[in-house]
Formats: sequence, structure tokens, C-alpha cells
Amino acid sequence: MDAGNPPTEPTSQPNAETLEPTSSGTAGGERLADTFARLDQAVSAAPEDFGRSVRYENRLVQARLGIAASLFTALRAKHPPSAAHSLRVAMGVSCWAIAKQLDEDALDKLEVAALLHDVGKIGVPDRVLLKPGKLSSDERLTIEQHRQVGVQILLSCCASQEILDIVKYTPAWYDGEKSGFDRSGSQLPLGARMVAIVDAYDAMTTDHVYRRAMSKERALSELYAYAGRQFDPDLVDEFSELMTRERINLHRLLAQRWLSELQSSQSERFWSLGFAGDSGATDDDANRLFYQSILDNIHDGVVFVDREMQIQLWNRPAERLTGLVAGAVVRRQWSPQLVQMRDESNSLIAAEDCPVRRALETGEQSLRRLVLQGCRGEPVSVDVHFIPVIGNEGQYHGVTIVLHDTSHQVSLEQRLEALQHQATRDPLTQVSNRAEFDRMLAQFVQNHLRRRLPCSLIICDLDHFKKINDTYGHQAGDEALISFAAMLRRFARTGDFVARYGGEEFVVLCADCTCDAAARRAEELRADLERTPQPALRGDPLTASFGVTQLQAGDTPETMLRRADRALLQAKESGRNMVVQLGAGEIEAEASKQTILQRWKQWFQPNHSEELIHCKLATCVPMVVAAQKLKGFIADHHAEILLFEDNRVVLQVQGGVSPSLRRQGDRGVALHIGLRFSESQPHENAPRRTDVEVLVRSRRARDRRKRNVRERARQLVASLKSYLMATEAG
Repeated sequence: MDAGNPPTEPTSQPNAETLEPTSSGTAGGERLADTFARLDQAVSAAPEDFGRSVRYENRLVQARLGIAASLFTALRAKHPPSAAHSLRVAMGVSCWAIAKQLDEDALDKLEVAALLHDVGKIGVPDRVLLKPGKLSSDERLTIEQHRQVGVQILLSCCASQEILDIVKYTPAWYDGEKSGFDRSGSQLPLGARMVAIVDAYDAMTTDHVYRRAMSKERALSELYAYAGRQFDPDLVDEFSELMTRERINLHRLLAQRWLSELQSSQSERFWSLGFAGDSGATDDDANRLFYQSILDNIHDGVVFVDREMQIQLWNRPAERLTGLVAGAVVRRQWSPQLVQMRDESNSLIAAEDCPVRRALETGEQSLRRLVLQGCRGEPVSVDVHFIPVIGNEGQYHGVTIVLHDTSHQVSLEQRLEALQHQATRDPLTQVSNRAEFDRMLAQFVQNHLRRRLPCSLIICDLDHFKKINDTYGHQAGDEALISFAAMLRRFARTGDFVARYGGEEFVVLCADCTCDAAARRAEELRADLERTPQPALRGDPLTASFGVTQLQAGDTPETMLRRADRALLQAKESGRNMVVQLGAGEIEAEASKQTILQRWKQWFQPNHSEELIHCKLATCVPMVVAAQKLKGFIADHHAEILLFEDNRVVLQVQGGVSPSLRRQGDRGVALHIGLRFSESQPHENAPRRTDVEVLVRSRRARDRRKRNVRERARQLVASLKSYLMATEAG
């Protein structure tokens, strides 16, 4: 649960409301879970066994909701896990209410409200409700609105203001932090505070596609963590005691109450046509508008067929799916031929084999993948759910048919997958292309710098590739590229990234890998390539040159790539078929507080700009070696030499974001880096070392006020330390 982010419905983050519960605890809680174990079987049953497995659940729901059981049936047709969750929550709060010895009327209302507290999910699109990953802000808003939708549904048929209030205020926070509610604390209905706790506990202790279930102990700990904020602290204590101590046959009392003692007339007293409560709306037309709005704005087609096989409702999604308007089919007899319904073997379903007729005769639900005639006359693949509507006395009133279009979903997924593959893959070698490499390089650099872990880059180029094409032909050249790409994939480890950079050049990003380790891997690859005969080249082998570098402090994707490219160029200039590595490759921790020195005597015609960083570095290499290292820094950062005099150097470096990442309208800020080199010997027997005094200034005084300039200066100094293999001196 995220304290700063009020819990909403299913997201990739575990929180109090998305958590779909399991009524379990130790002792009495375990027995309660055993009593309702058959509910989980109903949810996980195969489609052909689904109708039989939910009869037990139907009996429980019918006993509590009466004629309103169809609302629960609609929720189960939309999202079976939400229906099972609601039933478990209802049983959990019922068990708790029995222990609290609430009066019968309050207990009845609490159970009904708990059963229907998630009924608004009927109006949530499948793409949001079933999404396994993190939700976007718009999707989270859609989920949060399902509570209001649920209240609107109940307003059209519920005559009890107490039930409506429980459903309305269940998502409210105890401390009033969550907006949209006019009550908090003890002003919230007792039932709403109880349902909120059981709802969260059940969600936390149930497996979801986006996370595994928590243990009972951790779930209780989470409730305590939010006691006084999201939940009533006294009720959290009470619920925790209920789940951790034996209660006198609570599970038996609960089962007896739900299945034996309830009279049919009791379950009907909460329901009537019209609005309830303080809404002030009693117009039947408004009721029908709410009801029809729900049906017309869900994504699935819904058809109601009565016991005489006459169509009573045909919503707009059903119109869009089949091309048949409601005015043309309502009050007509239902038959499979009406929509050219075909079975799994693509054969037209005969009237005597109609699944609607079978549901009326057996009272069993069925879920089948069928084919209908679409709005343009084309075949459309759909998942069809046939749900019998059963009255309180056991009589059949008809069948609800839910039509879920799967053809567009399947074809869209296939097209998106194909487009993604085409956009990111090199068509010849089937490794990633340059555009995907550019994206992944930036991601690698960002992630590894943040985690302070090493990563390396290998650039490799097939030697004398033009000669291969001229000697053996372009087809043989293509075969050589394919063979080399396959070898790179074999040498890659989990987490590595292989791409074709262009022509005969390939790149490998080595995750969590030092420069030395990457160079050893490149050498193994080079040696293996050299001794592998290539059939396309009449048995002759290939050779390649390799440039290797490691991510350094202060690096950007561009500087890392340029350094690896310089290493590759050195390998080619040195005779090819070899591995060259460049870069110290140490990612340093945040620098300690810098020692501020007196400013130098002006090393550049001053404009009185304020210094950004002033520090001293020390490196164990001689000054001549340090100068060579500095050349690499200058080349990779595209620095301009403004002054070179004796042991003093002044550079100008573009200090803004890199051009490829700059927002339109941003202007770069030039930074001046002054360097003064000197050699020293710490003690008599120690080798001589090079000391470097560094002063970084903005070119103009006003530039230092721009965002990120000081941070960019710090990055440049960190990069300079890496190139010079230097540490900060006191």
C-alpha cells in the first residue's frame, strides 16, 4: 500500500483496494477458508465445468440478494475474480459481524453491500481491468470511477440508503485524506469501515497476475501500518484479533445463516424500482438512462433472452458486433441462425443444439469460443458466455448472453508484434537495428550510472569486408554477416544486447560487465571467429577488429560510444584482427565535500564569471601519460582548446544536454575548464605522480543560473577523473 498514493483498483502496485482477498488467518481463519474452498474451484474451473462448479456460489448469492442476484451474475460474467473476491469479502464481514453480535437488520445490509461493493467493475473496459502491468494515469482514473458507477447502478434498484452509503463510503479514508467524500472518521458508516478492512486484507492475501499473494502476517502488518489513516484503528485491532484467535464455530454459524435460515422474503426487501436515498431523483426515465448507459458503454455485447426464447435486450456493442440494430431484433425469437452462429468446428449450430436453450434446460452456464457473422458479413471470433437467470424460487427467467470480440484483439496483437519486430530488427541478420541500439544505449547508461554498476560496450567490424564481396559475391557477404551476428548472439549473456550498427559493424552492450571482462570476451570471440571455416567463403574464416570500453563517471551515451569507436579505430590502424580497450572504467561514488582553493591568477581573459567547481586531482601516472589521457577526454567530449601554454590548458566544452536529447528551444551552455599540471613525489622512494588543478567556470555570468549547469560541470569533472585515472587530493 502506498501512503502517498490513495489505493485504487488493479494496478501493478500492491495496495489496499486492488488486493483481492482470501479469507484466511490462523486458527479460525483457516477453517473459514476451508469452508469456502469450493469458491476458488468455481473461479479456476475449465469452461465446460464452470456451470456446475458455481452452483454452490449461486446458492449463497441467491440467498443474500434475491432478485438482485443478476447484478452479481453480470459482475461474474464480466470478471470472475472480482465476483469471487466480493463473495469472500461478504463472508468475511459477515463472520466479523456475527462475532460483533450486530443486529439482524444491520447484518443483512452489511452482507448485501459487501456482495455488491465492486459491481461497478461491469463498466470498466477489459483492457484496463485485465491489464497485468502498471496503469497509466487515465487508466487509474477509469478504475477509481467504478465505485461511483456501482452506486449509480444500485440507485436504480436499491431501496436501502444504508446499503448505498456502505458502498459509497467503502473507498473513503478514515482520516479524510482521500478527496471526493464528505465524511471521515467515525462519521463513516460502520459497515463501510469494516468492508474496507476485509476488502484490503483479501486483496493482499490473494494471488494476482501482477504480484503474488502476501502472507497473512504481512497483510495484517500492512493494515496496522495504515491504521488511523486509511482504516479505523479500533476496527483493525478487532479484525486482527478475529483472524488470530479461535472463534466459537463462526464458520458453521455463517454457513447456516447463509444457506438455511434466510427466508426468501427477507432477501427481497431491499430492492425496488426507482431511486433511493437523498438523490432526489425518482423519475423512471432517469433509472432507465443509468441502466442503459451502463449496458451501452461496456465493451462487450449483452443480449437478454427470456424463458420463451424472446429477445428482450440488445445493447449497442452487440449492434456494432453483429450489424443488427436493436429495433430489428428485440421481441423476436432467438435462434443461432439470427447471427449465423458457428461452433468450434465452423459448422452452423442447429436450433436443437442452441447453447441458450441448453442453459434454460439445465441451469448451467457455458463459455465457448464461437464464430458469428460480423457487421460487414465477415466471420468474427467471439467468446460467448451463456448465463441462466434463476429466480429466488429456482425458476428460470431467461438467459444473459455476453459476447466478447476476440478477433480484433488477436489480429491487433499480431500486427503490433509484427510492427514492433520490423521497427527494431535488422532484416538481414535479425539482431536489433541501430535505432533500437541508440535507445538501449541511453537506457543502459542511465540505469548503470544510477545503480553504480559497471557496463561495457564492444564495437566490432569485419575485416576487409569489401574484399569479401568482391571475391565471393554479395550473397556470400550477406551469409558472412548472418553468421557473424549468430556468433555474437551465442557469446552474449543474459541481459546483454546485440545490434547491427551499420554495414559490417556490430555492437554489443554488456550488462554488469567490467572493461577487462568485456575485453576477454571479445578476445574469445575474435579467436573463435578466426578459426571457424565459413561455408559461404569456401571454407575460409572471417576476422574482425574490436574496440572495447567501459562506462565511466560523467559519461553520456555519446562519449561512451565515441571512446569505443576510437578503440576500434586503433585496432584497425594497428593491423586489424585484434582487441583494443580504452577507458579507466571506474564509476565513482559521490565526491566528498570539495576543498575550495584560492582562485588562480586569471588563466583566461576574465568576464568575472563565478566558478562552478575548483578542486585538485592526483594521478599516479607521469605527466606525459596524463597528457595522452587528456587527449581522449578532449576527443570524446568534442572539447575546443582555447589555451595551451607550458603546463596550463583551457578547454571549452558544451555544458548543456546532448543535442540528440535536447528539447526544442533549449540552448546549450558553454563551460570553460582550466587545468594546471605539475609533478610531485610524495616521499623519497615513491614514484613521481601528476597533480592537476581544475577550475570549471561558466562562459558567461548569467549562464550559471541556468538549470543543471552545475550538475553538468560536476559530471565533466567526474569524467575527467575517469580519463586521467585520478583521485581527488586534499
